[in-house]
Amino acid sequence: MSQLTPHRTRSEAELREIARLGAEELAWDATAAEVVAFAAKHLDPTEVAVACSMADAVLPHVVSEQLPKVDVLFLDTGYHFVETHGTRDEVARVLDVNVVDVLPELTVAEQDAKYGKDLFASNPSQCCQMRKVDPLAKSLKGYSAWFTGVRRDEAPTRTNTPLVTFDEKNGLIKFNPLAPWSFDELIDYATDKQVPVNLLLSNGYPSIGCEPCTRPVAEGEDPRAGRWAGLNKTECGLHI
Repeated sequence: MSQLTPHRTRSEAELREIARLGAEELAWDATAAEVVAFAAKHLDPTEVAVACSMADAVLPHVVSEQLPKVDVLFLDTGYHFVETHGTRDEVARVLDVNVVDVLPELTVAEQDAKYGKDLFASNPSQCCQMRKVDPLAKSLKGYSAWFTGVRRDEAPTRTNTPLVTFDEKNGLIKFNPLAPWSFDELIDYATDKQVPVNLLLSNGYPSIGCEPCTRPVAEGEDPRAGRWAGLNKTECGLHI
């Protein structure tokens, strides 16, 4: 779908002040609706983007309840599961959002030719940087704020995730309204609201990334244990 034209006219100082107010006004365990309400009070829908991996559509649903027609950024890496693309199409069909496919500079074939086949195996950090981090950073330049679905229960690296902060790396406000949620609360919300969910979630994939770098997770394992299994890597770089 076509992208709305991001409308960012605020200075960095203004955005920092909004982030400061959010951190001050929102309790550590404020509800997702309260976080979105704060954003809707201070920002126009055209200033805001939602990042969604299409593991589920809970975050786009939560945000669009108060910020309709919001841009939902899907990082189309070229390595996604078929089920992930199916979820993306369903989100575009049923939710009041504008799905935007964010593409890397190089196709998979072009990357293979330039850096060698299957860079995700030989240098996963470089692959993530080129196919996720850089494209997202470029896409976020026109926005004043972005929403992520990061949850504190996902990994030790995420236990202190704030509900709102100023994203120093990308230069805009970052909202994490689902940070206090558990995986069960996520699924309960999706079930109750009939929100699209990736079929892989019910097949042992509590965290879904690119197909070559994601495996099912055994009972009792860390939810993100299936990401980059066997490698000294726990994050793609989007949230660090």
